[in-house]
Amino acid sequence: MTDSALSSNLYAAIQRRRNRGLGGLYMVVAAFLLLYIWLFPGILSLGGFSKFTQNWFPLALVTMAQALLMLNGGITLAVGPLVSLGAVIAATVMGGPAGTAGGILAVAATGLVVGSLTGVIVAYLRLPAIIVTLAGSFIITGIALLILPRPGGFVPAWFSDLLAGDRPVAFFLLILVLVAWKLFLATPTGLGIYAAGDNPVGAYHSGVPVEKVKVAAFAISGLLAVLAGLFVAAQTGSGDPVIGNPFTLNSIAGAVLGGVGFLGGKGTMRGAVCGSLLLSVMINVMFFLGFPPVAQYVAQGLIIVGAVAIPELTARWRKK
Repeated sequence: MTDSALSSNLYAAIQRRRNRGLGGLYMVVAAFLLLYIWLFPGILSLGGFSKFTQNWFPLALVTMAQALLMLNGGITLAVGPLVSLGAVIAATVMGGPAGTAGGILAVAATGLVVGSLTGVIVAYLRLPAIIVTLAGSFIITGIALLILPRPGGFVPAWFSDLLAGDRPVAFFLLILVLVAWKLFLATPTGLGIYAAGDNPVGAYHSGVPVEKVKVAAFAISGLLAVLAGLFVAAQTGSGDPVIGNPFTLNSIAGAVLGGVGFLGGKGTMRGAVCGSLLLSVMINVMFFLGFPPVAQYVAQGLIIVGAVAIPELTARWRKK
């Protein structure tokens, strides 16, 4: 067998492992989508589809931010505060001399810097990511409150109309993000994220710069989170220092529903995005079915537990 054929077979085996369980996820998502269309046919219109994707887009971004670290063997509890920080920076800077472009650059730079600093602490000081990001969530929330103590600020109307108007701009932005992730995954750093998450010792002995890869994962995760905050600011037309709080747990839920494992190296980004879609559709379906808020939380919890338990039980059954 030639080297190219060997590489092709290895790639196919890796893809089969990564895609394991996604078929069932796709069918569940399709069923919920059909139910949602039946309950709310307006989603098939351009305006309805645009509004749905606008509500889904920030959740998809934060789920990708969370999944990126979970694939690398970590987790972050600072996703929600970073969303809030991105929103308040956008609403504060865009109303000043720097304008919209300056606001976008300030938001992106903040996400990269905060994410990189967190990654350096986790990677080089060997501290648990969950503890570092928990502490970071309080610090980031405090900074967001210092910048904007209460909801306010300014986001240009044309910018809000562009991102959150009657056109499905959010859907096309999500496609661009997924294409960018696919291209990044072909780079040594992208491959190193999976390798270091699956087997950090083996990856290190294979020449993967494990610490640098971890810092890069945190930096990109921070960037995705603050960009979600930028989009939320465009939706609301202002900044809110606590608007991102629900995104932390929802990002974990979306990643878990998408089949991303907590121990690293297991799962795919398309699965995570699909999990965020399932979570978003599920919330909308329960709303249209008249579920009270308490019942919605209970149902979400049960579905997430089932999503985690069923693949594990199936794997044990196959081994037996």
